[in-house]
Amino acid sequence: MVRKLSLLLAGALMGASAMTLVYGVPGSTANAASSETYRQLAIFGDIFERVRAQYVTPPDEKALVESAINGMLTSLDPHSSYMNAEAAKDMRVQTKGEFGGLGIEVTMENDLVKVITPIDDTPAAKAGVLAGDYISKIDGEEVRGMTLNDAVDKMRGLVNTPIKLTILRQGADKPIELTIMRDVIKVKAVKFRAETDVGYIKITSFTEKTFDDLQNAIEQIKKQIPDDKLKGFILDLRLNPGGLLDQAVSVSDTFLDKGEIVSTRGRDPKDVTRFDARPGDMTGGKPLIVLINGGSASASEIVAGALQDHRRATVVGTQSFGKGSVQTIIPLAENGALRLTTALYYTPSGKSIQGKGITPDIKVDQPLPDELKGRDVTRGESDLKGHIKGVDESDKGSGSSAYVPPEAKDDIQLNYALDLMRGVKTDPSYPPNPEKAVLNQQ
Repeated sequence: MVRKLSLLLAGALMGASAMTLVYGVPGSTANAASSETYRQLAIFGDIFERVRAQYVTPPDEKALVESAINGMLTSLDPHSSYMNAEAAKDMRVQTKGEFGGLGIEVTMENDLVKVITPIDDTPAAKAGVLAGDYISKIDGEEVRGMTLNDAVDKMRGLVNTPIKLTILRQGADKPIELTIMRDVIKVKAVKFRAETDVGYIKITSFTEKTFDDLQNAIEQIKKQIPDDKLKGFILDLRLNPGGLLDQAVSVSDTFLDKGEIVSTRGRDPKDVTRFDARPGDMTGGKPLIVLINGGSASASEIVAGALQDHRRATVVGTQSFGKGSVQTIIPLAENGALRLTTALYYTPSGKSIQGKGITPDIKVDQPLPDELKGRDVTRGESDLKGHIKGVDESDKGSGSSAYVPPEAKDDIQLNYALDLMRGVKTDPSYPPNPEKAVLNQQ
C-alpha cells in the first residue's frame, strides 16, 4: 500500500505548534524550590549513579540524562520537549525553510523511496531525476528496511557534498546511477494557482518564508486574473501543522484592515500579549474562503480563527485539530534547546480552541480513500495523552479526518468552495457579514 506521506528533503515536517523563538527564559521568576524538591533530586542522583555503576551493560550516560529530561517534560504536555544539538539544528532548518539537499518531493512506496516530483532548478532536476523514479540505494546502502525519515536524513547534507543514488525507472533495462552535488534548497511554504476566476493559495507550513511567499502568490494571481474577473481567494490550510507564531500573525494581517488577530496568555494573569492587524488588506477586500480539516493545527488555527471571528472569511471543511498552546524555544548550552509550553492562545473573540478546534462555518466532509476506510483517522489534540485540557473542550474532542486531500477534480471541499464563490451554491454563511462579527456582539 502506498504510504500517503510526502516530505521535502528538509526532513519530517515540524509537529503541530505555534512557536516563538527567544533568548532567555520568559515570564516571571518561579518561587525557589522547596526542600522536598531537593530531596527528590537527590533520589534521582542516587538512582542515576546506581544505574551507571550496576546496570547489566554499560549504559550511555548522555542518553540516560536526555531521557530523564524528556520524561519530565513530556509529563507536562505532549508538546514540551528537550532537543539535543542535532534535533535543535533540524528544528532551525525546518523553521528557516531552506536546507542542504537535492530538491525532490518523495514518498514511500513498495519499501522504496518514490519521487513525487523534482523541484525546478535544483540539483535533482538538473541531474535528470524524474517524477515516478524509485530510489533503491543511497550511497550504496539499500533503501529497503529504512523509514522514509531515515532515507530523507541520508539525502540531506552539507552544501557542495556529493551523494550517489541508484534509481529504478520504468522502461530502463537496468538501474541508473546518479551522483548529485547537494545545494541550498529553498522550500516554498506557499503554493498557488489561478482557478479560472478564483485565486487558490495553499499554505503548507508557517516558516520564516511563509509571509513573503504569500505576498508573492497574491501578486502573481492578480497578474494572471484581471481585477474585474477575480471573484476572490481560497486559502487552503488543510493538513497545515503550524509553525511560527509571528508568521501566523502576518498571514492573518494580510487579509485584515484592523482589530485583534490573536492573544496569548501565560502563567501570570498579567502575562497577556495581543497582536493587532495593521491597516491594509492586500486583496483589496476580495471575498475569502478558508479550507480547514483535522490536520489544520495551531498556527493555521490562529489564522482561521482570526478571519472567522472578524467575519472576513467563510471557513469551510471539517473541525480542526484543536491545539491552542504556544511553545517557546529556549536555547541551552552546547546548542541544545528547550521547547516549553509557555502560553495558550485565544482568538479575537476570547475563545480558546485548546482540545476543541475551529468549527467551520460550513461543514463539508471529504470521503476517505479506500485504503483508509475502517481505520481510526479522527485523532485531535484532545486524543493526545497528557494534553492541556481546554476550557471549551468536549468529551468528543476535535475528531476530524486529516488524510491527504485527493486530486483537484476529486477534491469535494475545494470544489464546494469554488461553487460557493461563483454562486453555483448558496449558503447563509457566505459571504460573511462583518457587521455580524462575533467581536461586535460583545
